[in-house]
Amino acid sequence: MAGLQNVAKFGLLLLLTVDWTWAFIPEQELHSWYWNNKGKQALHASLSMTPNVHMAKNLILFLGDGMGVTTVTAARILKGQLAGFNGEETSLAMDTFPYLALSKTYNVDQQMPDSAGTATAYLCGVKANYGTLGVSASTRRGKCTANVNNDVVSVLHRAKMAGKSVGIVTTTRVQHASPGASYAHTPDRGWYGNADLPAEAVQNGCHDIAWQLINNTEINVILGGGRQYMFPTTTTDPEYPTHRGARTDGKNLVDEWLTGKSNAKYVWDKVGLDAVDPANTDFLMGLFEPKDCQYEYQRNINTDPSLTQMMEKAIRILERNPKGYYLFVEDEGRIDHGHHDGRASRALTEAVQFDVAIGRAAELTSELDTLSVVTADHSHVFAFGGQSYRGNPVLGLSREAASDGKRYTTAVYGNGPGYKIINGSRPDVNESTAGKGTFRQQAAVPKRSETHGIEDVAIFAKGPMAHLFHGVQEQSYIAHAMAYAACLPPYEECDLQPNRSGCLHPSLLVVLLGVLLALSPLLRSV
Repeated sequence: MAGLQNVAKFGLLLLLTVDWTWAFIPEQELHSWYWNNKGKQALHASLSMTPNVHMAKNLILFLGDGMGVTTVTAARILKGQLAGFNGEETSLAMDTFPYLALSKTYNVDQQMPDSAGTATAYLCGVKANYGTLGVSASTRRGKCTANVNNDVVSVLHRAKMAGKSVGIVTTTRVQHASPGASYAHTPDRGWYGNADLPAEAVQNGCHDIAWQLINNTEINVILGGGRQYMFPTTTTDPEYPTHRGARTDGKNLVDEWLTGKSNAKYVWDKVGLDAVDPANTDFLMGLFEPKDCQYEYQRNINTDPSLTQMMEKAIRILERNPKGYYLFVEDEGRIDHGHHDGRASRALTEAVQFDVAIGRAAELTSELDTLSVVTADHSHVFAFGGQSYRGNPVLGLSREAASDGKRYTTAVYGNGPGYKIINGSRPDVNESTAGKGTFRQQAAVPKRSETHGIEDVAIFAKGPMAHLFHGVQEQSYIAHAMAYAACLPPYEECDLQPNRSGCLHPSLLVVLLGVLLALSPLLRSV
């Protein structure tokens, strides 16, 4: 992990300073037999696919906030280039999921969605208004009185009520929009702590999202950022001495969450997380930053856990429940925030790290009993094109200049802070400029923050009932399909049977096969 982080920091500059005009093309790709064999292998795999129609014991939803299809493509190539390949031929872990669908991401009241309305859709099964969280579209944003009797219930909450263990892992604050829809019901996603509540909300009894985190649903594992919303203003942050809590009501929500729980722990850095023994832990809260976690390229590998490390700890704790678990894993902040800032290098580096977590989860779980779904809440106005030879760096330049005689990067934005006109013309771009980690890709329209996109996003799925994900679906369908796969309300009568094969992990099957092959000469001689 540390090696990939270092590559993320410095590898992009190296990639961008190479002359890729004569990029290496594998010899076999020049011949028809290679592509024919590749096609036959893919066809054989397709013909061999058999839907797993058993009930899912475990549910894992991976959410790449802002991870549109263009971001997936660019991340795939970047992953390959960081490993020393051309990149286009590389596969992401999510690419190996056998079932695929498209999700329509609009909010009830807006064509361009936000992370709150979309989270309500894919987590609760009900489309909602822009900026609202865990409530139906009858609730208008920012009005506490409009929130009465409009709550909608997440699959996480339903799983907990069914006896499963549940968890949230995110690289943003745990009170943020995407994880927030798992447990909170609020007309405004910005009400992180009590100090964010307007007078009308206080007067009419609305609660902040941090308060709801510990009071609405008993969540077994909570890992991410968001420390400041859990502590009073009199509490000094353990990592930043000049920083204090943000609660003006004097409440210490971490202490309140720990009260009455057995085998419960709170940690605030990687050292503390590493020390947690999953075998003796039923509840774990880890808050590693006052607000959002650091970008991967900035992360201190000695003090800040990665998304993958947080996720693995969560699975180790949750999997002890014989009834199974529901886990939400999100790299929201950092894919989404990188795009908003107009810095594609940050967004794509985070997307590669997100895929690392997906791959690690595959090693820790079994497709026989675990339904894994990867999707995004929305896309961004991020484009990837131009003229480029095979193996051109993802964040590199087009080989041909634009009609104004100046160079441009193949990755650009439709709008955002990268817009710049100097003396009536856009600035020129060179490899050195584009290779800097702080470089903002050029944008066509000036905006302080780049906006979300409107187009569909992908849904990747594998495991029990994964074949339910097909075609083009409303985003709210995701919650319904996941609930049905695990026979959770309102699908308790789903009539699916658990897998009775013993659910051996694929890696264990490989080990057993190796042992049998090693013993076969001895067995024949007996």
